[in-house]
Amino acid sequence: MTERMPEARSVSVGVWVDVGSRDEPDELAGASHFLEHLLFKGTESRSARSIAVAVDAVGGELNAFTTREHTAFYTRLPAGHLGFGLELLTDVVAAPAFRPHEVEAEREVILDEILMSDETPDDVAVVKLNEALFPGHPLGRETLGSRETVASLSRDVIAAFHAEHYRPSCLVVAAAGDLHHDEVVEGVYGFFEGVPGGAAPERTPPGEHLVPLSVVERPSEQVHYALGWRGPDHDDPDRYALWIANQVLGGGMSSRLFQEVREERGLAYTVYTSPATYRGAGSMTLYAGTAPGRLGELVEVVDAVLDDLVAHGITAEEHAVALGCIEGSLLLGLEDSASRMGRLGASEVTRREVIPLDEQLLRVRAVSTEDVNRVLAEVLGGPRAAVVVGPLGADDPAVTRAVRT
Repeated sequence: MTERMPEARSVSVGVWVDVGSRDEPDELAGASHFLEHLLFKGTESRSARSIAVAVDAVGGELNAFTTREHTAFYTRLPAGHLGFGLELLTDVVAAPAFRPHEVEAEREVILDEILMSDETPDDVAVVKLNEALFPGHPLGRETLGSRETVASLSRDVIAAFHAEHYRPSCLVVAAAGDLHHDEVVEGVYGFFEGVPGGAAPERTPPGEHLVPLSVVERPSEQVHYALGWRGPDHDDPDRYALWIANQVLGGGMSSRLFQEVREERGLAYTVYTSPATYRGAGSMTLYAGTAPGRLGELVEVVDAVLDDLVAHGITAEEHAVALGCIEGSLLLGLEDSASRMGRLGASEVTRREVIPLDEQLLRVRAVSTEDVNRVLAEVLGGPRAAVVVGPLGADDPAVTRAVRT
């Protein structure tokens, strides 16, 4: 997938792999994220240092990330270095060396990353919320894996996971910038040559059960409060209505939660909502952090905002503001080659289609206020999961107030 930007002075190339933490057996939890690290440690013909030096020498960047449903490796370079970028990226993805001493060194880095996340209370709240929303399902697992699984993943097991999943039918190559499509095709010619096509991972949807309340008691100056609901999946047209609903509820500074919780009451520095979509599942989440003694008031205010939205919906003015914000964000988010490449890769690997920007804007504009209100009532009116992380126990009245049957 390519997009030509003749005015750009950069090119961005990414290899998107249709496998993420959702596709790992329990005993291999964290394997995709481990691979994200290991593929930059060197190939059969390059060391980790030579990769870093080569990218720095042209002023480029090389990075990767892991999600629940895909893993992406990408590079952004000056336009004249497209050939080098393609050759480097395909080598990194197709021919990792998995040298034993490098596997062990990177294992320690990832274990430190897990420890850092475990010691960040707002991260813990989000992790626990996903576990509560999708209990017993891979979507509820932390992408990093656990200390136990990461410590147990051997070099051969990780290499076998790569050999099983990093195959042509599971890969999307996306590029954008001052380039031509034929250049990219030629640059990746022979990529995984001779490797059988493979099959995309099979994914089962999660069950309907949620965990109503999860409490992690620990000493801290703040209490971290998170709520979550199930939502539409990434093929559901209602996802556009949820975008608008999210913007009104907690997606920006003009949102109801930001104005009521932070601006009017001073209850929290950070308060926001966020939708997420997956194959066969989706979610809507809310987060706020406050002083332990103010959690009861925060819960009361949040519930009042939620109840009012479910009962009365959004206004026409809120709809117009949210629509303008979403349209502006979509347009401003595609100013450079990296964002254009990311849109191509993410769209193709998740939905097997790239919706033209104008068509996507039309779909968002076609959502009526009634559509938004219906989706709000369906999502926020459904079962919810609550998570509290901080110096309060499960029997604290402010904590129990967070539970709704």
